[in-house]
Amino acid sequence: MSAHGTPIPMTATRGGPLRGEAHVPGDKSISHRSLILGALSVGETTITGLLEGQDVLDTAKAMRAFGAEVTQNGETWHVHGVGTGGFGEPEDVIDCGNSGTGVRLIMGAMATSPITATFTGDASLRGRPMGRVTDPLALFGCRAVGREGGRLPMTLVGAREPVPVRYEVPVPSAQVKSAVLLAGLNAPGETVVIEREATRDHTERMLAGFGAEIASDQTNEGRVITLRGQPELRPQRIAVPRDPSSAAFPVCAALIAEGSDVLVPNIGLNPTRAGLFTTLREMGADLSYENEREEGGEPVADLRARFSEGLKGIEVPPERAASMIDEYPVLSVVAACAEGTTVMRGVKELRVKESDRIDAMAQGLRAAGVDVEEGDDWWIVHGRGPGGVPGGVTVESRLDHRIAMSFLVLGLATRQPMRVDDAGPIATSFPVFEPLMTGLGAGIARDG
Repeated sequence: MSAHGTPIPMTATRGGPLRGEAHVPGDKSISHRSLILGALSVGETTITGLLEGQDVLDTAKAMRAFGAEVTQNGETWHVHGVGTGGFGEPEDVIDCGNSGTGVRLIMGAMATSPITATFTGDASLRGRPMGRVTDPLALFGCRAVGREGGRLPMTLVGAREPVPVRYEVPVPSAQVKSAVLLAGLNAPGETVVIEREATRDHTERMLAGFGAEIASDQTNEGRVITLRGQPELRPQRIAVPRDPSSAAFPVCAALIAEGSDVLVPNIGLNPTRAGLFTTLREMGADLSYENEREEGGEPVADLRARFSEGLKGIEVPPERAASMIDEYPVLSVVAACAEGTTVMRGVKELRVKESDRIDAMAQGLRAAGVDVEEGDDWWIVHGRGPGGVPGGVTVESRLDHRIAMSFLVLGLATRQPMRVDDAGPIATSFPVFEPLMTGLGAGIARDG
């Protein structure tokens, strides 16, 4: 069943080449953070290019509930913030829908204010563990009460007298790091986050842009991020780059659909997010960067992807996982269409995403005729080469937008069509996925 209503079955069929430009939505990570930091600033922040998927719209609604004024005028969003520590207590439950990023960042942003808020989400989000965030937030003085296993619905009682924290992130997670940094904004003194493996650094970049005093140093402990608390954040004009995680789908589709040539303009290529594209090139993908430039402190380029008959399986370096964790599902689709074996290790984070993404992809790929091995922290896909995947099955999306899109991409290269039982969750991150892909020539259609 869809996270947002009646299931929407969808089928992808192999057909002609994909051609044209794919204008993917704005970056989801930056969109969430733009709204939250705008709400914590004093004055008006304007945002263009915001991803208007359900996940981000739920975050906008949450910022209104905490007292910020969030409005839309055409393609521009306006956020009149309440300042650091200025959140008011919401009158109702905060529903974050399907968004793990949204709920965890918002929890961090409110954890050091003397207010109480209750969070919930859809069936998928209610099944995901929150302890990884609420445990470090407790160090500030925040209390959390939720369902068994630290799951939503959950009530957070913000710290009345927060203290600064020094916290080493046990597992690479930009969500956890960001929640701690956002909580540190309203704590006195210096909050320090240590990460052994670097994760996406949008929060650090954007905090600096909003006027926070923040520094990042590489030491023997790892990457040490130091934030001085209780700044007055300055409102900003933000142009959100297009999302590399969304770009992954038309890019990977072009690589495996015979005769394709697709340009994906204005993609953010922050080095903490671009691991997939590096990996694809190592596999032999005909993938090039054009018009490389910098916008708003973030590297940006146009990506051109062409059908690549010579794709080869590789072993993906485990240390690259943090820079492409959301892209492993669609990478496994490319791996299925490559020659040889693709090995992915250091990916246990995939077990606790919107679904268990290793299991979801492994089960679906096996049903489609691909050999897959898996363990707690790794999986291996044995490729069948160009045009070698039989397909012809229906797979479960498991309320996970990336699982649904990945199997629809696979269906563009399988011998028989691939059907997804519910493509409804795609709207959470990529609401224009269907018209964008069909506009390129993809044989994707809703059933019935």
